[in-house]
Amino acid sequence: MLIEVVMDLGRKPLARFPSGDFVISEYPITVEDIQYATAQVGDFAIDNRAGISRTLHRISAIRNRKGTIIGLTCRVGRAISGSAKLLQDLVQDGSSLLLIGPPGVGKTTIIREIARMLANDYNKRVMIVDTSNEIGGDGDIPHAGIGTARRMQVPNSDMQHKVLIEAVENHMPQVIVIDEIGTKLEAMAASTIAQRGIQLVATAHGITIENLISNPSLEMLVGGIQVTYTYLYILIKKDVELFFSVCRITYE
Repeated sequence: MLIEVVMDLGRKPLARFPSGDFVISEYPITVEDIQYATAQVGDFAIDNRAGISRTLHRISAIRNRKGTIIGLTCRVGRAISGSAKLLQDLVQDGSSLLLIGPPGVGKTTIIREIARMLANDYNKRVMIVDTSNEIGGDGDIPHAGIGTARRMQVPNSDMQHKVLIEAVENHMPQVIVIDEIGTKLEAMAASTIAQRGIQLVATAHGITIENLISNPSLEMLVGGIQVTYTYLYILIKKDVELFFSVCRITYE
């Protein structure tokens, strides 16, 4: 299954699969190739990420010292129905969930399906705080993969913690879904939301819960709480094995 396509100026384009990288063309990427590709996608934000309207694909840019784009990483985004079925019992009882895993193991795919499940199957008021439009897709109309869940876009990543609080104060959600909590301010906002009785579904980078405890910015996500359930989720998809830790947490 294709993971992403890499285009670097002066090099041969690559297609990346779990089994390795494969050359797509023997012709090196030119300036014209980069310009054509960037013209087909949305505007690049301050985090050098863009998307394609109404899709889940993510395009990330590499720039030179003058700010010119000289490389693109085109990540394939997919909505996989039923991918969170094994977590249904945790989702259904209103637990706040934190998915911990390294990049590329499928955390965003799972929380997208959890958002759809909660909104469509359990009629919950779900609000997605979408930093780079990876959960709900690019453009102002969200991808069908999130079902009837609503989505708030974040102007830039520095404002994510403010949008989290705004979502709670202005839109009365029962569930907040957020991808890639990475700063202390975001962790503080997420902890505050969970303690207000709102179900929080979030992801963070790491391998185990111990990684978060040793991270000064994120330790409050698991500090002062009781971890009541830790679950290793394994999804076999053709020749791909995806795994990460899922923690159900309750505040003391």
